[in-house]
Amino acid sequence: MSRSNLRLESLPGGRLARPARNIPAAEPDAKETKNSVKKDAAPKGAGEIRIIGGQWKRTRLPVAQRPGLRPTPDRVRETLFNWLGQDLTGWHCLDAFAGTGALGLEAASRGATAVQLVENEAALVAQLHKLQQRLAATAVRVQRGDGIAALKHAAPGSLHLVLLDPPFDSTLFEPALQAAAQAVAEDGCVYLEAPLAWTDEALAPLGLAVHRHLKAGAVHAHLLKRRPKE
Repeated sequence: MSRSNLRLESLPGGRLARPARNIPAAEPDAKETKNSVKKDAAPKGAGEIRIIGGQWKRTRLPVAQRPGLRPTPDRVRETLFNWLGQDLTGWHCLDAFAGTGALGLEAASRGATAVQLVENEAALVAQLHKLQQRLAATAVRVQRGDGIAALKHAAPGSLHLVLLDPPFDSTLFEPALQAAAQAVAEDGCVYLEAPLAWTDEALAPLGLAVHRHLKAGAVHAHLLKRRPKE
């Protein structure tokens, strides 16, 4: 089992993370208009991030200025999907704390068959529905509710990818990982963002182990897999 602890600045390629900020809506050039979905201007007081790869590459996603909303930086997402591989055809995925939808939409953009976006805040759910319709994302299902409960309702071993990005000041990490470990397939992956690094020792009781890890500023990004049965 391989494990890396590279700092983000040592990884090749990718864009720098773009923090949420006020950005005026730009006129798309002819090439971008032809090859991507028409961009909506971000609402006043919002920033934006972009989908990194796949059929919706370069599509802008609005980021509302809301307390606790912390989109996964572009370059971290790029590294995650380098780890996973760019083609997710046939995958079933669940983004349990969807927020802006950046992680789940990246999976759908790369061909995932089914992506469930679960978010508890009504305003963010409405934004996710708008994005789903704008992209004509037929593989994406938006659900308002508890991400951990959604994982518990998933059939055991049914998910190829579980995406976990709980609020950093919450106590949801362990219960989310417990639910993810039951829902993920034997050869599936769990992606976890956390303020601290999770070790194999801490993950062992949950049936998971670290496959890849990187630190980007205050974010620890982990790619986890199920521990082999002894």
